[in-house]
Amino acid sequence: MKIIRLREGKERSLLRHHPWVFQGSVERGKADPGETVRVESAEGKFLCWGAFSPSSMIRVRAWTFDEAERVDHAFFKRRIARALALRARLPIESDGVRLVHGEADGLPGLIVDRYGEVLSAQFLSAGMERWRDALADLLLAATGCTRLYERSDSGVRALEGLEPRAGWLRGDGPTDLVIREHGWRLNLDVAQGHKTGFYLDQRDNRALFARWVRHFGLQRVLNCYCYTGGFSVAALAGGAQHVVSVDSSAPALDKARANVALNGFDAARHEALDADVNAFLRQQLQAGASFDAIVLDPPKFAPTASHAERAARAYKDINRLALKLLAPGGLLLTFSCSGGVGAELFHKIVAGAAADAGVDGALLQRLEGAPDHPTTLVFPEGEYLKGLAVLRAA
Repeated sequence: MKIIRLREGKERSLLRHHPWVFQGSVERGKADPGETVRVESAEGKFLCWGAFSPSSMIRVRAWTFDEAERVDHAFFKRRIARALALRARLPIESDGVRLVHGEADGLPGLIVDRYGEVLSAQFLSAGMERWRDALADLLLAATGCTRLYERSDSGVRALEGLEPRAGWLRGDGPTDLVIREHGWRLNLDVAQGHKTGFYLDQRDNRALFARWVRHFGLQRVLNCYCYTGGFSVAALAGGAQHVVSVDSSAPALDKARANVALNGFDAARHEALDADVNAFLRQQLQAGASFDAIVLDPPKFAPTASHAERAARAYKDINRLALKLLAPGGLLLTFSCSGGVGAELFHKIVAGAAADAGVDGALLQRLEGAPDHPTTLVFPEGEYLKGLAVLRAA
């Protein structure tokens, strides 16, 4: 087994069982991409077994901190079984489920979502790439599914020295699917949709939104960056009389219209607009419009902490505009999926936007990803989705 020796003092994070070893922490040692290596302290003490990635700033991703544990076929079978057992305990009202969530499940670089009887997976690290075929077979055996679509087309793979790849890895068939969620149905495409095909992390927030729309009697709803209209369907299910869905992707808007129809809602209650959100908000403000509820679920503005300052300005601007458009007593759901913007900073950004807008509001609830996208105590970096539900002062 090849050995990676760390610089003096660089073992502290591994002693806390944090799974990453950065390039600057390595004193010496090398291996092939994805090869399992023994990581030792400067004094030669065992720290972990991990997957080596010669092209990545994250030079090693830890598999296990147990020196006696072998990283083999049985190891991955146990990790997958453990991940599935956790999901089986969760109160998930959907047949769309995140089954494996990377580092949080001890499988760094592997994302697996289940959509009905189809699996959609991303192999995003050198270690997962090396075990790709074995993992595909283990996942199908553990779930009883027969089809697995690969969506290893994320830009993250380039950081690992890997080429993008997408297509059926096991089985074949149509990529357009329909899942059940909280009593309604949503269509998706595992080949063309974002990530693995859909945003399952917002599942519980969509359900909350439907309940709040009904509870507060919110009639006119604006869903910005609507993608395929999950929050729009939730608003209609909650009794909203008119929902405006805005996105700059025509294919996504087509899916949003299809999702409204799929759930039996009157098309006259839903308006899908192909527009730039920022420009649309400004135009609506100039026109004197107002909405009872607004959802802001933008794409990632800050992929890393180095982008946080620029992203903060973008988040502040759209939240300021939305709060100005929100009717007194109205509800704002605002989100950030940027890993470089923490929950505390996001709260400060929205508070600053409210001050600039000249409005106040009550924080109804802090929001996060669904529990099948877990954040572990030793890997807080896994907490990427954060949100606030704000009731504007009447």
